[in-house]
Amino acid sequence: MKYEVLITSRAQQEAQANHDWWAENRSREQSARWYDVFVNATQSLEQNPERCVLAPENARFPYELRQLNFGIGRKPTHRIVYTVRTHDVVILRVRHLAQAAIDTY
Repeated sequence: MKYEVLITSRAQQEAQANHDWWAENRSREQSARWYDVFVNATQSLEQNPERCVLAPENARFPYELRQLNFGIGRKPTHRIVYTVRTHDVVILRVRHLAQAAIDTY
């Protein structure tokens, strides 16, 4: 089964903010690579999104929250927080792994 991946405006803003941070604090090349990895990670959720672990904040929400960790190096630096709804994967947040747990989407 193939899922449709939907990105909330908040998640898109967070992805853009991370992209901009990489451009300002690292390099434009790394910024572009980070965004490409983000896009590929989101697209990977079209197939078997349940393969990813539950997010630490899962118990705080009335629906299941999962996360997919990703990064441009060997170690993941960011996570995509999402939920699965029937035939859709809804990306709710894009967070750095060092950021505090979320309490809203």
